[in-house]
Amino acid sequence: MNALLLRLLPYIAAVLIGAAGAWTWQANSYTAILAVSEANHQSDLAMISAAGAAQARKALDKQQIAEQALADLDRKAQKEKTDALAENEKLRADVASGARRLRIAGSCRASGSNVPDSTSTASVGDAGSIELSPAAGSTVLAARSGIIADQAALKALQSYVLHVCRPMN
Repeated sequence: MNALLLRLLPYIAAVLIGAAGAWTWQANSYTAILAVSEANHQSDLAMISAAGAAQARKALDKQQIAEQALADLDRKAQKEKTDALAENEKLRADVASGARRLRIAGSCRASGSNVPDSTSTASVGDAGSIELSPAAGSTVLAARSGIIADQAALKALQSYVLHVCRPMN
């Protein structure tokens, strides 16, 4: 049995050396494959990160442009509103002081449904004007200032949609 074992020993050693060599070669092959895979993965992550950063910069630039446009529109709308309200306040002060009078053009029909028939012989002309008292004129101009503010707000919103929202789409 010893003689048989001694004869088989070189074959067993050759098989073991071959297995060890194959094992080493396969381990090196897998290590190389894993190294290439890891490098590709890192490269992909770097590209994804760069693309995300570029997209974030682009979004930030877009937001800053929109904010600047909004600030410009806001300044313009606020100036227009302030100017219109200042003019209205000047008119209101002039009406209150008596320097100006507020008249409203209108017409009345004596035989129409607007004014009941009267038995007097006095008549009202078709066209004329009504002069308001300073207090009534001030009330009309106060209502006008509310209208000015509402129109300014609507104009600002329309400008916002046209110049800020639409360019972003």
